[in-house]
Amino acid sequence: MIFALAGNQNSGKTTLFNQLTGANQRVGNFPGLTVEQKSGTISGHKDIHLVDLPGIYSLSPYTSEEIITRDFLIKQKPDLIINIVDATNIERNLYLTLQLIELQIPMVLALNMIDEVQANGGSINILKLREILGIPVIPTRVIKRHGLPELLEQAIHTAQQRIRPERIDFCPGGMEPDGAVHRAIHAISHLIEDHAGPQNIPLRFAASKLVEGDEPLLKNLHLSANEAETIDHAVLEMERELNTDREAAMADMRYNFIEDLCANCVVKVKESREYRRSVRIDSLLTHKIWAFPAFLGIIFSIF
Repeated sequence: MIFALAGNQNSGKTTLFNQLTGANQRVGNFPGLTVEQKSGTISGHKDIHLVDLPGIYSLSPYTSEEIITRDFLIKQKPDLIINIVDATNIERNLYLTLQLIELQIPMVLALNMIDEVQANGGSINILKLREILGIPVIPTRVIKRHGLPELLEQAIHTAQQRIRPERIDFCPGGMEPDGAVHRAIHAISHLIEDHAGPQNIPLRFAASKLVEGDEPLLKNLHLSANEAETIDHAVLEMERELNTDREAAMADMRYNFIEDLCANCVVKVKESREYRRSVRIDSLLTHKIWAFPAFLGIIFSIF
């Protein structure tokens, strides 16, 4: 079996890879590119090959790291994705998670650094998070190997049973205020269904990316001129209704979902005394009335 390890930079991804593979690692470059590829077999499981994908924040085709990750996931079709998420920065990390779920590959979420959240007085409802995302969620502290046996057990079970994410739709219904995104995605899904299947590209993922204006994916689908024009029309209707551009509309849809999710699952960490003091100082130094006198006072004290 092949497991792919995906996540944001600085989320603990490399540490998790090292912990799972031990000395069973190989380092090289992805074919034709100078981006490093790390792979290895999981310790104690010689039949499971783990590929550490580049750290990214989305599956847009803008950087070589993003292109490598999405091409590997779409073309190689790994048996499982282990998505590592930094629990202390969960809102930003989940943006990639939603896109990975759309690929409909069996997936497990490793919620890393959960102990830091708890130490600061915060908490995350794991069961609720699992229910809303529709994938297994395992709390971990990778650097100390906490939760790794449970993560590996759940990953193997999910891969062997081919349990795909239960949810793929993160946009509100058609009658909601920003339901224009919903309508655009579903209209495009019906249009490209016969093209995405033969190319082995997940339908929901393809439709979402076309709404964003993903040119490489548009070319891969080999659409007719009339079909491409129909897609442009659906996106233009969405942009007019929301009074924003296509990429911003998709980003707003995902972040609105994440905001609602966190409101239901996450208790924010307590603000430290230093943070509160910094906020008060910033509010003074950037105040529309007191900022200028404060600036003069600082300059006077210096000179």
